[in-house]
Formats: sequence, structure tokens, C-alpha cells
Amino acid sequence: QVQLVESGGGLVQAGGSLRLSCAASRRTFSTYAMGWFRQAPGKEREFVATIDGIGGGTYYADSVKGRFTISRDNAKNTLYLQMNSLKPDDTAVYYCAARRYYSGRSSQGNDYYYWGQGTQVTVSS
Repeated sequence: QVQLVESGGGLVQAGGSLRLSCAASRRTFSTYAMGWFRQAPGKEREFVATIDGIGGGTYYADSVKGRFTISRDNAKNTLYLQMNSLKPDDTAVYYCAARRYYSGRSSQGNDYYYWGQGTQVTVSS
């Protein structure tokens, strides 16, 4: 069974920072594209950031560009999301996801096969 486990969420004041982590249970994820998505109460899930499995190319939603950084440590089989200058609008459950067999990044949730259970991020004003 493949598992993705997020951690690092919490409560932070506006302007603060958090780093989310996503540990993958299989080393083969080092070659698969991965992404972060989020879902706020009453809203649809939305794309946040994605990273290639090979080459490390990245792509961000306009709403987080310049504030968030996605990265991966393939030796540790871990995906990260560094979030700076957080805003109350960033409050959501954050999910990491991995594509199956594909290394190319994608902003489309339907392209991802494996999902974590989510971690809550709350930004107070």
C-alpha cells in the first residue's frame, strides 16, 4: 500500500511562515511528479504548486507565487512546501499528491493518483 503522510500544519499569524512535509512510503516516488493542493471550508479543492519528478522544474498558482516554494529531497523520499508571508486566505487543509508513472508536473488534480490525508493550516489575522 502506497502512503503519503503530511505534517507541519498548524496555527500561525498573518505574515508568518510554515513548512509542510510529505513523506512517501516508496522510493519510486523520486521519479514521479508531485504536487500540493488545498481545500478551504465550503470551497473546491485548488492547485497550489507542483514539481517534476526529474529535473525539479516547478509551477505555482498565481495566488502563492513568490510566497511559497515547493521542493523535494529524493534521498529522504520527502516533498516540502515552504510557505512565507501567509495570509488568512491561505487557511485550508493542504494535501500532497503524487502522479503514477509520470514525471511531468501538472496543476490538474485528476492527474494525480496518490493522495495524503491532509494537514490543517490556519492563518489568523
